[in-house]
Amino acid sequence: MKNYDVPVLVVGGSLVGMTMAVLLGKQGVKSLVIEKHSGAAIHPRAALMLQRSMEIFRSADVEETMRTRSFEQFEPDGAIMAVETMAGKEIAWYMTRVNDGVRDLSPSERIFVTQIAVEPVLQARAVELGAEVLFGTELVSVLEDENGVTAIVRDRATSEESSVHAKYLVAADGPHSTLRTQLGVGRSGHGVISKSITIYFRADVEPLLKERNLSVVMVVNPVLQGFFRIEKPYKSGFLAVHGLGDPQHPNSDLWTGLDDDKCIELVRAGLGVDDLPVEIDNVMKWEATAVTADKFRHGRTFLVGDAAHEMPPYGGYGGNTGIHDAHNLAWKLAAVLDGQAGDELLATYEAERKPVAAFTVEQGYSRYVMRAAPFRAADGIEAVVPDDSIDLGYRYRSSAVIADADDDGAIQGNPRELRGLPGSRAPHYELLKDGQKVSTLDLFHRNFVLFTSQGAQAWRESGEAAARDLSVGLDLYTVDATMDPEGGFAESYGITATGAVLVRPDGFVAWRATTDADAELHAISAVLASVLGQPVTTQLQA
Repeated sequence: MKNYDVPVLVVGGSLVGMTMAVLLGKQGVKSLVIEKHSGAAIHPRAALMLQRSMEIFRSADVEETMRTRSFEQFEPDGAIMAVETMAGKEIAWYMTRVNDGVRDLSPSERIFVTQIAVEPVLQARAVELGAEVLFGTELVSVLEDENGVTAIVRDRATSEESSVHAKYLVAADGPHSTLRTQLGVGRSGHGVISKSITIYFRADVEPLLKERNLSVVMVVNPVLQGFFRIEKPYKSGFLAVHGLGDPQHPNSDLWTGLDDDKCIELVRAGLGVDDLPVEIDNVMKWEATAVTADKFRHGRTFLVGDAAHEMPPYGGYGGNTGIHDAHNLAWKLAAVLDGQAGDELLATYEAERKPVAAFTVEQGYSRYVMRAAPFRAADGIEAVVPDDSIDLGYRYRSSAVIADADDDGAIQGNPRELRGLPGSRAPHYELLKDGQKVSTLDLFHRNFVLFTSQGAQAWRESGEAAARDLSVGLDLYTVDATMDPEGGFAESYGITATGAVLVRPDGFVAWRATTDADAELHAISAVLASVLGQPVTTQLQA
């Protein structure tokens, strides 16, 4: 039996699991990833990458590769719309260009790219950063003690078993998570709303596009409800179907009586051409679900991605929310493994991510109901929030955030109005560093970042003392006229010329002071100790 000893074992090597391994590697933490399938994704799922995910990939040095893969598959900046059929009546345009209205919010743009293209990129980067990946390997058992977890894993081809000892385990094993089931973690929400199918087909679709740049095409007609995605060179794609018949009273069981002839009939009904030659490559059955796990942590095991939450594929939030889970967790695991933080920091993972995930699940469900299943509206849905507020405006509250005294408790806000509120994503603002333009987002990596203005010398000295006295990485930036020739930084972060802002390694604001009225020599030390779950030996100034 082969023995592995690693800081973190990641169970599941798809989009979120590989992202977890990459982000751990960026934090200097090696991991072992096991994936029961023999390789990366074979179906083109999770095509929409939102801005926050692209920012995370930017920090992992794979954003440009992702963009290249995207442009190989799709025309950039495509539309999301609804039709009766591809050849027929247009119902609504939800986004005429997927980046309209949000380009100013981030240095990164939304793209369409499939998991077939993404996962090999993430795997290569994870290995480059020190991860080991075992495909065709399944989890057999897990035992936890005070020192870590011991897992038995099995090579599915040879039946050879190996032992893995890790300090922590990350369950990224999807909606039917074996680990979640073994741990007895329940789920709450709307449950299964459709036994859906995805039909992968080949057909000459280009004439039906009518020179429209369409990235996602929703279909609602008396035969079916679902959506198309068509890839270059527009001779193949897939149709996801979650309802049959009258949209007001659909049949949500697509699995019964399914064969190739039925699939060809559905593709033609969505395209609107009864005699179009269609070949079926594959059909995948899946359950459309809107649920959130009751717990995101169980001892030394953490749930991420679809293991922690599932949502209908309307809005593209599923895979993106999992990427955000991984980003929240990676730096916290690294801080604890490095001895910089206590276990209290790990408790903030569930405190921060579960409310955001539950909110996002409801937003996905509301979009599903409004766009494709209006008959469900009678049971009630949450009011729809703008996409940029879901992606860039969600907020955290935990012991790893020191909230402003007048915090309103909202789960999200308009990213243009949050302006550096503690618990929110630090805003994108363009600065000059060494004469080169950079986004503030490009300054957030493994360390905390303390921004002070030129007039905030007291906070600067406090930060220097913290960096000297604590075993915590802290980068200090005095945002003066050289860095900020436009002079808008302080306003964008909600402070004055004598204020300060502390940003966590994941790019979320941990604390801020609007002025230096309460600055003391060791105040930043106290802030960092509080955020990291260390004993606070100095008075915390708010």
